[in-house]
Amino acid sequence: MRIPNHLILNVADGTQLHAYTAFPAHTDLAPGIILFQEAFGVNQHIRNVADRLAAAGYVVVAPELFHRTAAPGFEIAYDDFPSAAPHYRAITAEGLAQDAQAAYDWLLSQEQVQNDKIGAIGFCLGGQVAFVANATLPLQAAVSYYGGGLHHYAGLAPDLHAPHLFFWGGLDEHISKEQREQIVAAVEAAGKPYLNTIISYADHGFHCDERSSYNPDAAAEAWALTLAFFENKLG
Repeated sequence: MRIPNHLILNVADGTQLHAYTAFPAHTDLAPGIILFQEAFGVNQHIRNVADRLAAAGYVVVAPELFHRTAAPGFEIAYDDFPSAAPHYRAITAEGLAQDAQAAYDWLLSQEQVQNDKIGAIGFCLGGQVAFVANATLPLQAAVSYYGGGLHHYAGLAPDLHAPHLFFWGGLDEHISKEQREQIVAAVEAAGKPYLNTIISYADHGFHCDERSSYNPDAAAEAWALTLAFFENKLG
């Protein structure tokens, strides 16, 4: 019997995090994916992404990254980043790695999941975390959508386990060209495989249909490449 689409995971530092899960319709063995939230919580958009990945054949878990400073189910409106800021500032690379490990361990515990076919994907804040997860866990694929602050993790590039796919919006004023180039250069210097996709006509958050910056063409194109990437690496 499958568990409900909500669970609580124990983290190495003694905390607990809540997570959203989504399963494919079939019960055959399937790859697993850890889905990392934006700064606005595991909200309807993130749950929708989880459901879309499940429909594509993946077992998905989306952990709540602000569990150390916020109540379970914490969500913030897209026009209220100031309310997210204290929680965003409180996260640490060590805590994110522990959260990723807890989600990964849960996937490993699922009989339906192929243990050697696990990937990660993240949006905005989650783009950072997907990179940290790739450097921490033996993943087979990882994807970062407009990961602001990713350049701060350039030192982790030599530790990447899997090919990493980057998406950026060319119109994104939150992430500079220099910051994009810094993280990609670090991955290249480390000799790690990557794909770097800059969509010149897209802004920050272009994939989210609940944001004013949503770009349906860019979202559809990036999603098609994301699914092809996961299919190639995890299929």
